[in-house]
Amino acid sequence: MLKETFHIAVPTAFFEDESVNIQGTIDHIRDLYKQGVKSVLVSGSTGEQHSLNLKEKIEIINSLVLEEELINNMEISFGVSSIRQKEAEELAKKIRTTKISGILLGPPYVLPTQEEALVYTKTIINLSNKPTILYNNPKRTGFNLSVNSIIQLSKIELVVGLKEAGNKEKVGLLKNNINRSNFHFYAGGEVELEEKVLQGFDRLSSIAGNISPMEI
Repeated sequence: MLKETFHIAVPTAFFEDESVNIQGTIDHIRDLYKQGVKSVLVSGSTGEQHSLNLKEKIEIINSLVLEEELINNMEISFGVSSIRQKEAEELAKKIRTTKISGILLGPPYVLPTQEEALVYTKTIINLSNKPTILYNNPKRTGFNLSVNSIIQLSKIELVVGLKEAGNKEKVGLLKNNINRSNFHFYAGGEVELEEKVLQGFDRLSSIAGNISPMEI
């Protein structure tokens, strides 16, 4: 179960030739850890779910696993999504065998139907066997996970929350229909955060925390 009330969505570092700077990414996570941050989201919320390829994501995971102090003392979640479902499945299977704490699961980038999204989501959850935060970001992906679909997925024990970047008023309706005290609503970033809290958001996927972790 994911216990921390907020995580910092860390950006992936790149070299000038656009190759992934894995050590730079880990150094940033280590710096946040030294400042007291207890939870981070890797490859999840700053475009990496669709801009990194499977090989790059697995290389990042392999490097994280070697960082015993970080992996044993932080909640480290990892973003899982792909244009190709088979690649998302491979990533989920890889994560299953690690100490990564949970996953942020976004939709495939192909405008699925609600039924297809449910099949995709359930498949990835089963393969990863990790606590899962659903990620609904219709402005970026063109797909909007419906209230009914979210309610159905919330019945899966491993589904622990929703990061809603679409209609924030949806959260109130969901709270009235999801009878689980351990299901949480993550605000995506600090924009309009006070209003989101009033709507029922109770956790934060922070962007600003990369710069000002103590203030966040």
